[in-house]
Amino acid sequence: MKVYLFLLLGLLTACGPTNRCRPTRQCMPADQLTVGVVQREVHIGMPASDVASILGSPNIVSLDENRDEVWVYDKISSEVEYSSRGKGVWLVIVGDQSCSGYRKRSQKTLTIVVKFDEDKRVRDFTYHSSSF
Repeated sequence: MKVYLFLLLGLLTACGPTNRCRPTRQCMPADQLTVGVVQREVHIGMPASDVASILGSPNIVSLDENRDEVWVYDKISSEVEYSSRGKGVWLVIVGDQSCSGYRKRSQKTLTIVVKFDEDKRVRDFTYHSSSF
């Protein structure tokens, strides 16, 4: 009995949340990057180091026509929701998917473009969010 309790306790602690940082200016988990965060935190004239601490590392770094840096953040998230007409909880590991139910799949995208001047300060920024 003690062995089972020990294994259960180990499993529960191993499956806990892995991201232990709080969402602050210095620690923004990728799944919490939203338009609201960009609107609230990013400002013209802000140093590049502050942008990196708020938004994290960009997906793309390039140069514009003036040879100033441009950072692009491109985030995509997918959600799948499934409900069935039955009681209880079940898991299909292998088998035919001929069961009745409702399945909804949605995706969200967030693209942020931050342009810097020659002093590595935010010159301009734009963002686009879509959901489908």
